[in-house]
Amino acid sequence: MLLLVVVSTSIVTLAAAKFFGQGFGQNGTRVPEGQAASGQAVPQNPDFAKVYEAYQLIENTALEKQDKAKLIDGAIEGMVKTLDDPFSDYMNQKETKDFNSSLQSTFEGIGAEVTLKNDRVTIVSPIKGSPAEKAGLRPEDQILKVNGKSLQGMSLSDAVMHIRGPKGTKAELEIMRPGLSEPLRIVVIRDDIPIETVYSETIQRDGKTFGKLEITQFSQDTAKHFANELQKLEEKGIDGLIVDVRGNPGGLLDSVVEIGNLLVPDKGIILQIQYSDGKKEVFRSEKGKAAYPIVVLTDKGSASASEILAAALQSSGYKVVGTNTFGKGTVQNTMPLEDDSQLKITVAKWLTPDGTWIHKKGVIPDVKIEQPDYFKAVLLPDGVELKRDMTSSDVKNLQLILKGLGQAPGRMDGYFDARTEAAVKIFQNLHQLPMTGKVDKKTAGLMQEELIKRIRDPKNDLQLQAAIEVLSQQTN
Repeated sequence: MLLLVVVSTSIVTLAAAKFFGQGFGQNGTRVPEGQAASGQAVPQNPDFAKVYEAYQLIENTALEKQDKAKLIDGAIEGMVKTLDDPFSDYMNQKETKDFNSSLQSTFEGIGAEVTLKNDRVTIVSPIKGSPAEKAGLRPEDQILKVNGKSLQGMSLSDAVMHIRGPKGTKAELEIMRPGLSEPLRIVVIRDDIPIETVYSETIQRDGKTFGKLEITQFSQDTAKHFANELQKLEEKGIDGLIVDVRGNPGGLLDSVVEIGNLLVPDKGIILQIQYSDGKKEVFRSEKGKAAYPIVVLTDKGSASASEILAAALQSSGYKVVGTNTFGKGTVQNTMPLEDDSQLKITVAKWLTPDGTWIHKKGVIPDVKIEQPDYFKAVLLPDGVELKRDMTSSDVKNLQLILKGLGQAPGRMDGYFDARTEAAVKIFQNLHQLPMTGKVDKKTAGLMQEELIKRIRDPKNDLQLQAAIEVLSQQTN
């Protein structure tokens, strides 16, 4: 069976959903003219004589007996590596089997989308409600080690298999976060990963009713669920709509096109796909314009299909609010080989309606706004007491949390001074804890609970509030 990951994931999921691509010709694949299609007989290429000669020499003369399968896998991996493309990948039989075992309706893992960026495993986005999100992992975090094992030099599929694991098991991650001088240690307990992809709610503001639809990824049934929820909102007589794709790493092309059909004005372009032979395929909307204004929420965790939808709506005259998106403008085709291994290759680029390629640049919002600093805080380390005169990234993170909770710690540089201690004591006093000034397990746990409450309070979501303000101005 052909799995065509048309938009997002060779940004590989650590707990994947099942991806079926459609609309690309026979078997789901568009093959440029003059090239052989997968599964067809390939003529003998004289260039392979050199490869075969090297294979025979290694097999016959190497001091240590070689595993034939490893030699072949290594040769294929070498070819893929020369593409210098972080989204192209080769998975041998075992890796393919392990990967496909995760392509179920339910799955276990830490719940984050990753890619290779500058040869480091980098988080694109944690999945909403996942252990990764709860532990405080963020887009652009680089995973250096898992349970003490370095991921340096691993292929993306190898790294993913080290990060994934059964429910209830611990993944201790060493994380390098942009802006920090030393790595963080973040412990994530693997769990069942939520598979809902559309969340709906209404927001009241100044006598107006605004609908909000959050899309966490574009999977097989996402468009159907989106259409159902949108209809419910429209039956309530909404005055405007917020489409939230923050933290959405992407997904299926047909899914985002179906949603684009519901929102992009009649005959408007949703996206263009350009193949290696230069030919383009244009996807247009087939339905009419909505009777209300629309705002799109984005952040740097919005990738691929999320960027397609944001760009399509922006080109249709709707506002995008938030921060620049991830910037992934390529399309991958995942193809099985004869021995049940799998090859994933970048086969095309996608363009915005006006022909712009957003790769490595992202979609630029009309209204740029960052979230409060404390949204960037991570969970405090389990079993590590923080106290006076300590200096570490954990203390720096503590100071960020204290500031977010309204307990000004003074300095923010990671040194636990008298003022930081006083801020901790104030927090402990407010929550009926012993006023030790030390951050033990109980104090850390309560701080995290209170911080999560603040982050989840819509009043503190500056991007959401800005989107509501845009709709309010457009409906007055």
